[in-house]
Amino acid sequence: MARSSMHFHWSNKISNEDEEDISSPSKPCLKTSIKHPQQPSPTKKKLQAVTLTRFRSVLTAISKNRTNLLNSLGSRVVGTLFGSKGGHVYFTLQKNPISQPAFLIELQTPISGLVKEMASGLVRIALECDKHDDKMRKMSNSKRLLEEPVWRTYCNGKKCGFALKRECGEKEWRVLKAVEPISTGAGVLPPEKTVDEEDESDEIMYMRAKFERVTGSRDSEAFYMMNPDCNGAPELSVYLLRI
Repeated sequence: MARSSMHFHWSNKISNEDEEDISSPSKPCLKTSIKHPQQPSPTKKKLQAVTLTRFRSVLTAISKNRTNLLNSLGSRVVGTLFGSKGGHVYFTLQKNPISQPAFLIELQTPISGLVKEMASGLVRIALECDKHDDKMRKMSNSKRLLEEPVWRTYCNGKKCGFALKRECGEKEWRVLKAVEPISTGAGVLPPEKTVDEEDESDEIMYMRAKFERVTGSRDSEAFYMMNPDCNGAPELSVYLLRI
């Protein structure tokens, strides 16, 4: 009986020690937690994928729209030369007066210099760009001539800097909308009022006419201004060459 009692007392002691070990706050916990980097939620991934898809679709739509404009430009186009009195010449080609420009470049030639050339007689503007080699042509998907971004400019045989392809911004589109009713003619648009009413922008000089488009090859096109008086050669010719 005594042995049985001793055994019971020993077992109870061990139990009490175990309880103390478990409940004692002074002993450190041996458990460790491994932090994993947060993974984006499925919803966030889905939103990113949708955004990327939409962005690509917008770029594709812009590219297709531009290609359609070039393909449907036709043999007769509307050409407009314009620029502020103290600025450069802009030249744009449209399928019709209300369509988006298929071609818009900024020449380094001052508009005042071009007006003087026009007053002296015929004006021939030649725009030249470099051909791409076979490797570059495959990479650029063989750009159309009107899509080339940089041109060397010659006016009546004299070199006059470079011309750069531009997107039609708000300012350029405002000019085209202002001359939309004009089929053939030249003139000056009144200056625009700026935020400060005392300050005004320069007057915009313009010349607008129909041009006959002649495609020689993939690397050459010419645009001849159609003279409404039918009294001989056109006053203005624009040549695009890839050499």
